[in-house]
Amino acid sequence: MMHLENKKVGIIGTGKMGQSLLRGIIRAGKAKPANIYASDVYEPALQALKSELGINVSTDNFDTVDNSDLIILAVKPQILRNVLRGFADHINENKLIISIAAGVPASTIEEELHEDTRVIRVMPNIAATVGEAASAVSAGKNASAEDAEVAMEIFSSMGSAALVHEHLMDAVTGVSGSGPAYIFPIIEAMADGGVLEGLDRESAQKLAAQTVLGAAKMVLETKKHPAELKDMVTSPAGTTIHGVHALEKNGVRAAFTDAVMASAKRSREMGK
Repeated sequence: MMHLENKKVGIIGTGKMGQSLLRGIIRAGKAKPANIYASDVYEPALQALKSELGINVSTDNFDTVDNSDLIILAVKPQILRNVLRGFADHINENKLIISIAAGVPASTIEEELHEDTRVIRVMPNIAATVGEAASAVSAGKNASAEDAEVAMEIFSSMGSAALVHEHLMDAVTGVSGSGPAYIFPIIEAMADGGVLEGLDRESAQKLAAQTVLGAAKMVLETKKHPAELKDMVTSPAGTTIHGVHALEKNGVRAAFTDAVMASAKRSREMGK
């Protein structure tokens, strides 16, 4: 396996996601700051990152591309083509391109750069900003299994990552890309219930959010089926089974499935 710490890493675009990647890579010890290059049009933000993290920064993408073995594209999808065209002549088969631009297929990047370009497409979600992203990784036609492992290593440093086929990225959008927005109202609703029953707002929200976090961690760490974990909590004629019954009565399970399908459908429409 290729070790990331032996590679020079470039990041083009230092917005929220780009900064989250930088901090995650450094925090996890995946690359030394001296081996990391970042570029963006906004110089004050770059200088702040240089002071904070000790990385190399530039407003010129050529500096990042020329000095890096792998380049992460963390720019907005609508400007990606122009960014790619700006440094296309500086890309060769020795450089790995990792794109987190939502909705942009690996084939589009390959066409803009070079037909032999090694491209990995990744879809992280907004939880990257707190180091708990759910990321899906897919390999372009020229990328190797080793390239995919490198991407998995990077994005595992800021949460969890799963390797999927690119044609399933719309499904990923429905589950994890849009998913945080499904959970925030749930946390709010649970806190509302607590307030209705007499808890103060701050305590209710903290308890609700930690409950969601803890339940998710149990699924990830025990690797048990969610139904099995649910049964561990629901004693006969107890409080929990009454709450679960209320959820089922109100169609919560079907509502979440429908939300995933609606988001995935919209993602397919936008990609056409």
